[in-house]
Amino acid sequence: MDSGLAALLGAAVGSVATLGAAIVNGRAQARSQHAQGSRQHRRDAYARYLSALHDRDIAMDAVLDALRSDRPDLPDLDEKRGRFVALAREVHRACEIVILEGPESVADAAERVTGASSDLAHVMRRMAENARAGDITDTAEDMAVAAERERTLYQAVKDFRLAARSTLGQAD
Repeated sequence: MDSGLAALLGAAVGSVATLGAAIVNGRAQARSQHAQGSRQHRRDAYARYLSALHDRDIAMDAVLDALRSDRPDLPDLDEKRGRFVALAREVHRACEIVILEGPESVADAAERVTGASSDLAHVMRRMAENARAGDITDTAEDMAVAAERERTLYQAVKDFRLAARSTLGQAD
């Protein structure tokens, strides 16, 4: 074989090998960037959800504080309930994004938070209706139920955080 042809053949083989390596590296980098982008979308969704939960919980505490009175200020209570309801809607919107981003373990944890929140909101709604009707006979019992449901909600939020942290720590 002629040395010029051998050099040309060697250069062609080297070029093909370099091109192949570049393609493999490019695909690996693209997968890595996609995985990082996916983690970032999830992190953002989880953070928005937790932030919405925090804001709603502050509003919930304000409603419960207003209901502790023997004679709640009804216009003040209505205002606080309205804020709570608006913030609860924000939580539901943020939860939908969490469910879309997944994975299922995190979506399930978010749905458990929703259930615990709904259970507590039901007690708060009953207490507010009783306050509006001037019936405070069950307030102490309802407060005890609300406190228990707050603990259940807090645990559900902790479980969500744990599931989210676990998911974000995993490689996709």
